[in-house]
Amino acid sequence: MFGKRSGTDTDLRAPKPGAVSPEPVQAPAPTVSRAPPPPAVASPPLAPSRPPPAMESRRSDNYYEVKATIFGALIEAIDLAQLAKLDSESAREEIRDIVNEIIAIKNIVMSIAEQEELLDDICNDVLGYGPLEPLLARDDIADIMVNGAGTVFIEVSGKIQRTGIRFRDNQQLLNICQRIVSQVGRRVDESSPICDARLADGSRVNAIVPPLAIDGPALTIRKFKKDKLTLDQLVKFGAISPEGAEILQIIGRVRCNVLISGGTGSGKTTLLNCLTNYIEHDERVITCEDAAELQLQQPHVVRLETRPPNIEGEGQVTMRELVRNCLRMRPERIIVGEVRGPEAFDLLQAMNTGHDGSMGTLHANNPREALSRCESMITMGGFSLPSRTIREMICASIDVIVQAARLRDGSRRITHITEVMGMEGDTIITQDIFLYDLVGEDANGKIIGQHRSTGIGRPKFWERARYYGEEKRLAAALDAAEKAPKT
Repeated sequence: MFGKRSGTDTDLRAPKPGAVSPEPVQAPAPTVSRAPPPPAVASPPLAPSRPPPAMESRRSDNYYEVKATIFGALIEAIDLAQLAKLDSESAREEIRDIVNEIIAIKNIVMSIAEQEELLDDICNDVLGYGPLEPLLARDDIADIMVNGAGTVFIEVSGKIQRTGIRFRDNQQLLNICQRIVSQVGRRVDESSPICDARLADGSRVNAIVPPLAIDGPALTIRKFKKDKLTLDQLVKFGAISPEGAEILQIIGRVRCNVLISGGTGSGKTTLLNCLTNYIEHDERVITCEDAAELQLQQPHVVRLETRPPNIEGEGQVTMRELVRNCLRMRPERIIVGEVRGPEAFDLLQAMNTGHDGSMGTLHANNPREALSRCESMITMGGFSLPSRTIREMICASIDVIVQAARLRDGSRRITHITEVMGMEGDTIITQDIFLYDLVGEDANGKIIGQHRSTGIGRPKFWERARYYGEEKRLAAALDAAEKAPKT
């Protein structure tokens, strides 16, 4: 099945779409030699409890020449159509066997460790995402940022550092971008140079390629941990106090309408996933996202995703159309992954017309700014409504704003739990239930702070908590927050 092909098959030697095809190498196969690694790039200091991982050594050009030679011989020897029928492990074994034969036939001299490394690289190129595979396998990486073929950065513990990983050339990087986006029915090329997609585990992917990206394709992957975070784990990490987590649980359970606000990388989606854990299992939940990344555990969930226009500029399905369609699907809660346009109007209408417990996220630096952004997005959507009418709608729809932030040391904290109280004149009135106060920083640059209650004894959603039988638990959490020791 995996033997040499006959002469009549020479036109099929190009790999199937998604497989990486190297540049042909005319010179005989050279011996693999390792160039000494360059000095490690200094990265910003991290928390003492987790030292920064060592930067991967850069490979020599000679290594890539050898790899290209072996890859070319592999493409000649293997039948990709038959390979596609095998499961991942069997396919890897077949590729490894053929590569070992090629190395022996071509008399390429390399150590066992180098040979294993080369085998893994080639398997990743044929079956996976090439040089990205080792980064995707690491659970401590939050973001992978590829700035052209020769530069790859990662974010670990809130800090960005450069790796030694690089692609053979921009064409290999473009092939991997196309392989990723094709799995969700999208495309990225010169005619459609920007694309949002996702990996199988829900990780968010953005690709932008030439001619818009001048120095080669730029690929950004927002990874999600294999083990889903919970509020209890956020308490252990110091993102919220135990009393604050208890209040967030109650907010999620008693069907308050919640807006999660924060900057880029502040943990909004993670927090939204945590809050959805407290949705009852008999509720029908519908999610709307640009790239489906929410991972709800309830049995009755319908996931919807927007669609970009095709090459003729037709067929686009916007977030607003999804949210409006939700209203016809008998939802009990509507969850919008990110509110960034006129869909804010439809979400607020849904929150105010019997879909209590709906949630969404948006980009803003504080709760007050989140309300202003809601108003701005509705106005930019072309709704000719008086400003006061829009603000009254916001007050009637949103119960709680939860603010997340990423601090300058890379740590993530929930800085505000804020209620929307109502209107006084033309101004929206809010009150903070929980706040995070910065105290200072330690010798290692780690931020020191504390969560504190503002002393609100009976928040506005008290009656809602009583309706769901949670008022005693809410009172106990507020009392515990009052008595919590100050650090």
